[in-house]
Amino acid sequence: MKKHFTILLILICSIIHAQTLIDQVIAIVGKHPILLSEVEMNYREKLAEDSSISKCSVLEELMYQKLLLVQADKDSVTVTDNEVDAEIGRRLAYYINMFGSEEKFEEFYGKKINVFKDEVRSNIKEQLIAQKMQQKMTGEIKISPSEVKLFYNNIPYDSLPLIPTEYEWSQIVIQPHVSAEAKQLAKEQIEAYRKRVLNGESMNVLAALYSEDPGSAKNGGKYENVARGMMVPEFEAVAFKLKSGEISEVFETPYGYHFIQLIARKGELVDLRHILVIPKIQNIDIYTAKQRADSIHNAIETGSISFEKCAQLFSTAKDTKHNNGIMINPATASVKWEIEDIAKLDQNMVVLFEKMQKDSITKPIQFAAQDNKIGYRIIKLNNITHPHRANLQEDYQKLSQLAQLDKQKKIIKKWIAQKSMSTYIKVDKDIYNCNFSSYWKITNN
Repeated sequence: MKKHFTILLILICSIIHAQTLIDQVIAIVGKHPILLSEVEMNYREKLAEDSSISKCSVLEELMYQKLLLVQADKDSVTVTDNEVDAEIGRRLAYYINMFGSEEKFEEFYGKKINVFKDEVRSNIKEQLIAQKMQQKMTGEIKISPSEVKLFYNNIPYDSLPLIPTEYEWSQIVIQPHVSAEAKQLAKEQIEAYRKRVLNGESMNVLAALYSEDPGSAKNGGKYENVARGMMVPEFEAVAFKLKSGEISEVFETPYGYHFIQLIARKGELVDLRHILVIPKIQNIDIYTAKQRADSIHNAIETGSISFEKCAQLFSTAKDTKHNNGIMINPATASVKWEIEDIAKLDQNMVVLFEKMQKDSITKPIQFAAQDNKIGYRIIKLNNITHPHRANLQEDYQKLSQLAQLDKQKKIIKKWIAQKSMSTYIKVDKDIYNCNFSSYWKITNN
């Protein structure tokens, strides 16, 4: 979290700094100029993630983006205003979440949100068009096993990637069941709040007082620029059917009971207010879940049922129960987890994994899920891969990804050399005096 916040601060500071520079055009690709401030801003942003980045590599990346725009114009590749609005909305939601509120974001930036939107719109539109053009160019690239093997064999042993310790693991999750009485009480509470809004009370005030959604209660239940995919499906199914000013019926999501008031619709984005009431889990419900988890663990330990079968039958984690409880690393889409990836999921599990042996199974461990609900998990460590140089037997997926990336880079370099022959490109060499990684036919006059 701290790293992402640091990156955000650098990005915002770069935007402000860029506005104070005496700007100049340092390169032109087709009809698209590249400004000194543009390079400096992108450099500061990327430097936060990669200390080895150079201004020349940033400039070349921007030249490639502009060359994609030139080709996109020829191929009639475009993006809609709704796509741009949705991307701006996603980024703003991320920024505002990092700062804690719109007011804090505006205070730091020194301008209103709508001004920020206007300033980044053209850049984001260009980025989206360039992404779509690159996807058209490289999206269908496939890599065969023979290509992976050839790629691997061409890498000197000392240059092979160092693979750290990786873990393959499974889990059985047991979460407390909310009683019917608790659900009924929550529903009655939110129905009463909805009735008060219908009778003329301020939903802004009621949300601030009673909503149990920490992300919006402090803002009177308000969410702005909500795009499809940002909320759970049950929430979106209601939100995107409402008319401006309309108040929904009470509905249920995995988080609890809600009702929504639509403030405004802006193409594929909506502004809304909502109130959430969460059914309360009682101590007896948590105790019952713990007993259930202990019973499952004992059955596995005595050999009367396998861990995998228990995951299928009893786990409440929908994303893993039908996969024998196997955990897929979202960062790599593989079953292998580095300790840093495990820490992002749950910092408390780091010490646990470092002490576990292959095929060992833990007793039920209490944890807090993403919705902050208490639950218990039983963990099985399926395999440990110790630090080593990458090899085809243990690291085929990683090597396949690297081989595909290498193939894409070669295709891009070839494409740049070809397209630059027929595109006007000029670079002011007095600024950075770069030696680019790809061949660019640059006009001297």
